[in-house]
Amino acid sequence: MNKNFIRISAFFALMTSCGYAQVKDSVKVNQLDEVVISDTKFAQSKEKSGKVITKITADELQKKSGQSLANILSSVAGVEINGNQSANGKNLGYYIRGGKNQQVLILIDGNPVTDASGISFEFDLRLLPIDQVESIEIMKGAASTLYGSGATTAVINITLKKSSKKPLQANAYLNIGSNNSATNHKYNGQDFNQGFSLNGTIKKVNYLASLNSTETKGMSQISEPTADSNYDKDRFSRINYRSKIGFKATDKLILDFFGNYDKVNNNYDFPYDNTGFNDTNLNQSKTEQFRMGFSPKYTYAKGEFRLNSSFSKIQRNYQEYNSWTSGIDHSMYEARSVNVDVFNKYMFSSELYLVTGANYQFHDMSSETPYSTIAKEGTKFNMIDPYLTGVYTSNFGLNVNAGTRLNIHSQYGNQLVYNVNPSYNFGKEIPVKVLGSFSTAFITPSLYQLYSEYGTATLTPEKNTTIESGFEVAILNKKLTLNVVGFYREQNNSIGFDATYHYANIEGLNKAKGLETGFNYAVNNKVNFNANYTFTQVDEALNRLIPKHKINGSVDFSATKRLFFNVSYQYVDARQDAFFDGNTYAVVAAKLGSYQLVNALVKYELVQNRLSIFGTVTNILNEDFVENIGYSTRGRNFKLGLNIIL
Repeated sequence: MNKNFIRISAFFALMTSCGYAQVKDSVKVNQLDEVVISDTKFAQSKEKSGKVITKITADELQKKSGQSLANILSSVAGVEINGNQSANGKNLGYYIRGGKNQQVLILIDGNPVTDASGISFEFDLRLLPIDQVESIEIMKGAASTLYGSGATTAVINITLKKSSKKPLQANAYLNIGSNNSATNHKYNGQDFNQGFSLNGTIKKVNYLASLNSTETKGMSQISEPTADSNYDKDRFSRINYRSKIGFKATDKLILDFFGNYDKVNNNYDFPYDNTGFNDTNLNQSKTEQFRMGFSPKYTYAKGEFRLNSSFSKIQRNYQEYNSWTSGIDHSMYEARSVNVDVFNKYMFSSELYLVTGANYQFHDMSSETPYSTIAKEGTKFNMIDPYLTGVYTSNFGLNVNAGTRLNIHSQYGNQLVYNVNPSYNFGKEIPVKVLGSFSTAFITPSLYQLYSEYGTATLTPEKNTTIESGFEVAILNKKLTLNVVGFYREQNNSIGFDATYHYANIEGLNKAKGLETGFNYAVNNKVNFNANYTFTQVDEALNRLIPKHKINGSVDFSATKRLFFNVSYQYVDARQDAFFDGNTYAVVAAKLGSYQLVNALVKYELVQNRLSIFGTVTNILNEDFVENIGYSTRGRNFKLGLNIIL
C-alpha cells in the first residue's frame, strides 16, 4: 500500500479520534464570529462569506513566535512557500493551487505591493519582518474582479500593527537562535532578530514608529557535502523602519499616512548543477525599498468611502563573480510603482450592498547589466480598472457575491473579468455552509517581458478560470470546525519563450485541480487541535516544486494563564525540480524526496501582559532533506526570545 496514503490516513484518524473524544472539562470555549475583509474589501462576518478564508490573528501569531512570515504562510492549507526551510537569503517561491509567484497578489494594509523591475512582477516576502505584522488573511482562488492583475490563485492580505489606544506604549524584543543545516551542529548564536516600537493615541492623533533588525549567518546557501566543508557561510542582514500617523478629523472622517523603508544585504550562491557548485563570498546583493501612502476613510449613513494610495521605489544591486572572465559583474535594477484605489460601499438595505471602485496603477523600471541597459523613459505602462461587486446576504441563509472588472491597459488594450460566488448557510440547527464560485482572472505581462532585450511588446495577459465548491461545518458550540474545498483551474495564453529566446504567449491549456481541508477542535480552554491537508494535481507544464500531498498539524496547550506549549508537524510530499547542468548546458529534471518536520515551542509570561519569554526547537528529528535542488536546508535549531511591553 502507498506509504503516503498510510501517513495521511493515520494522521487524520488521530485528529478525528481526538476531535470526537469525550470532554470532561465543563468550561465553555466562547468564540466570537470572525470578521474578514478580503472578499469584499469591507468587514463582514466570516459566516456570510462565500469563501473559506484563512485568518491568522495577532493571538495566533504570538503562538508562532520565532517563525518567519514564510514559515507561517507555508503552514496554511493549499499554500507552499518554497525556500522557507532554506538559508534566510534564499529566494522564495509561492506555489498555490498549481500556480507560481506572479499568480499570487500580496497586499499590505490594502495596497498591492510588487517589484516592477522583476521578471514576474512579484513582491519579495523576505523584505517584511513578521514582528511588524498584526494579522494575515489568505483568500485562495481567482480574485481579479476586486484586486486586478495577479490575483489568480490567491490574495495574501497582510495588516501591519496598529497604534495602541494608550497615550504611550513601548515594545521591545530580542531573539537569538542557531542557524544550522542537518550536517552542522554548532549550536551558537547565529540568528539575531531585535527591534522596538513606540506608539499610542493622543486625543485625535494616533502614531507608530518601529525599527526591526535581523542578522543571520552560519549556513551556506548551496548544499554542503560534509559537515566539515569550508563552504562560505552566507550572511543575511535586514533592517526595517516603519512610521504611521493617523488623524480623526471628525467622527466620520479618518486620515492615515504611512512611510516604510526596508533594506536587505545578502550573500548568495547559485548551483550550476545538482552538486551545488559556485560557492563564493563574492556574490552579494543589496535591496532597498521605500514605500509611502495616504489612506482616508469616510463613513456616512448608507455606507463607507475609502481611498488606498501608495508610492513605492525599489532598487536591487548585484555584485556577482563571473567564472568565465574571473572578474566581477555589477547589475542594477530600479522600479517605481504608483497605486490609487478609490472604492465605495453603498447599503441599499441590511441585506444588499454595492461596492464600486476604480483602480489606477503606474509602473516603470530601468536596469544596467553587463549585457544590456534598459531606460525607464520607454519602459513603463499604466492601468485604469473600474470595477463593480454586489453583495447579497439574506436572513434565511443565502449569500451571493458577484462582480466584474474592466482592465484598461496602456500597452495591450482591455481585459474583462467576472466572478459569481453563491453560498448558503443552513443556520444554527444545521450548522453547515455550502459554497461555490466561478471566477476569471488575468496576469499582466511584466515590464521586463515587454521591453527587455528578450521582450515582446505585443504580449497579452495570461488568462485563468477557476471553479471551486465546498462546505464548512461548525458544531459543538463552534468548538469543532471542518472545511473542505475542491478546485479546478484552467490556465491559458501563458507567457514563455519562443524559438528565438524571446517572451511569447504560449498556445495551449494547462490545468490544476485539488482538494483543501481544514480541521480545528477546541477541546476546552486549555487544549486546541488544528490540522489541514492539501491535495494538488497539475499538468506536466506546471509541475515544479508543487507537492501532491501536504499535511500540517499542531496542538496548543495552555497549561496556565501564563504558560503555553505548542507542538507542530508538517509532511511535504515528493516534488519535481530541475537544474541547469553546466557541463552539458541542458536543463535536467530531478525528483525531490518527501520530508517531515516536528517543531515545538514553549512560552511563559514572567509579568502578565508585560514581559514574556519563549523557546523553540525546529526540525527536532534533524531530518536531512532537499527543498530546492542544490541548496541547503535547516536542520535542528534552537531559538530563545524575550518580549517587553511598557
